Amino acid sequence: MELVLKGEVFALMKGWIHTDVLMHPVLQHLRTGRRVSHVFVAELPSYHKLLYITDAAIHIDPDLKQKAAIVQNAVDLARLLGIERPKVAALSSVEIVKPEIPSSVDAACLSKMAQRRQIQHAIVDGPLAFDNAISKEAARIKHIDSEVAGDVDILLVPDLDAGNILAKDLAYLANATLAGVVVGAKVPIVLPSRSDPPQGRLASCAIAVLMVNLWDKVCGKSEPTGEPT
Repeated sequence: MELVLKGEVFALMKGWIHTDVLMHPVLQHLRTGRRVSHVFVAELPSYHKLLYITDAAIHIDPDLKQKAAIVQNAVDLARLLGIERPKVAALSSVEIVKPEIPSSVDAACLSKMAQRRQIQHAIVDGPLAFDNAISKEAARIKHIDSEVAGDVDILLVPDLDAGNILAKDLAYLANATLAGVVVGAKVPIVLPSRSDPPQGRLASCAIAVLMVNLWDKVCGKSEPTGEPT
């Protein structure tokens, strides 16, 4: 933390420690005006482009306001990596609004918030179940008319448990390469699992370097810039 505050270090990476051990001082000393959240970037042999998953590491059970900030962080990261207007699926277990399922209500609200530009530079649709978000055919069968379905860039999960399980399912059962980074602090923070392979760690570091060097140009936000060491 001291090296970051002195401007000598431009990114952090978690080693053989638990996430909360690192994030406690980060939240204490490296906060900005943005909400801190985590984004996985997954490369899958079975999907036609990179798939972003958020938040699977920081927020346990985010409310609507927190979810909106989480989405904006992921959108800004996707734009940095070349997607001009990311397509976001707000996931739930159903694809219709059911008041007894809070995630479906939040998803519908987020979709409307994006239409009213409370979430910027993104197309947000929801609620969508995972199959509808990933597959145009699944959406067609269920009579869902959505420009997000089958071409989604960002999956917003309803809570940490869902996101963590989804990301690890993709890694272990679908041969995904996962890169993960924390957005919203004074510097990018790489949060690999202690069991992650070198390829995923390297990809995470590469994203952190891009964040350091390109964030201001792409997003116009108050993230630090400079040459990472």
